[in-house]
Amino acid sequence: MAGSCRLTVTAEEKDRRLDQMLAGRLTGHSRSSLQRLIRDGRVRIMQSGEPADGPPAPGPSRALRAGRPMTPGEVVEVTFPDVEPSALEPEALPLAVLHEDDALIVIDKPSGMVVHPGAGARTGTLVHALLHHCSDLSGIGGVGRPGIVHRLDKGTSGVLVVAKTDAAHRDLTRQFQARTVEKLYVALVWGRPRPATGTIDLAIGRDTRQRLRISSRTASPRQAVTTYRVDETLAGFSWLDVRPRTGRTHQIRVHLKHLGHPIVGDDTYGGARFTQVADPRHRAALQRLGRLALHARRLAFVHPSTGLPVSFEAAVPVELETVLAELRRP
Repeated sequence: MAGSCRLTVTAEEKDRRLDQMLAGRLTGHSRSSLQRLIRDGRVRIMQSGEPADGPPAPGPSRALRAGRPMTPGEVVEVTFPDVEPSALEPEALPLAVLHEDDALIVIDKPSGMVVHPGAGARTGTLVHALLHHCSDLSGIGGVGRPGIVHRLDKGTSGVLVVAKTDAAHRDLTRQFQARTVEKLYVALVWGRPRPATGTIDLAIGRDTRQRLRISSRTASPRQAVTTYRVDETLAGFSWLDVRPRTGRTHQIRVHLKHLGHPIVGDDTYGGARFTQVADPRHRAALQRLGRLALHARRLAFVHPSTGLPVSFEAAVPVELETVLAELRRP
């Protein structure tokens, strides 16, 4: 077996569907793959005092449904199947490797690259590049997401860690779930946030009207917390340090839009209004940017093999530095 894990249901997850709870915790897995594990009898609710050994033999489970509501304090055990060989074709795409060892690889992902295959991205993803670069990747994420522990949006650049072993995958996933991983982003936003430092605590989820967007107008709100600090004030813009305390989809983008200061270049959440820029030099520089002005600057965690704290940084990409330099000009 590729291993198993146990998750204790929190108060926040009260009455949440079983598959939704698992999808929120096991970030390397799609909801459909988790539903398949439930159907195959690889997910069970542990009884109080039940021993850790002796997982049940896999098989169809009639008693456990994907829509079963969760009760705080319940312990859910997930047993993963043997790893299937990936059907994806490796691609010789350029990779900026910040660090690599036997357990993991840390990448500086460029803006414009999708992390793993999905609708509209069947080739050219980071996973395809990793399969060419590495002979070993953790299989826990499934055949389409080998090694993937967390994700960055297509338009976001910066530090991303990938597991090369199943043990590293489980340990890193646990750290992300426990919110002990330090994540620092930088973002160029419209206007000047006031106060200059603050915390955005806004539950978000899939928008009830526009399914491709995330918002607070949702039937499945999930706690999301982001802190920010204005690092530099520019001509009509601000350069922020941003720290997401939770890891929800589009969290930083949605929270900064809610604050009234969307990220430059974010055409989904109101950040592509370049015609409103009066200075022609600034307007031209912003239009040339051609990407979301969000970058994952630093990622810090405990190394799953050594147990020692490690930290990795990715320099701000040249295209963002060019825009900043133009906005700084008198």
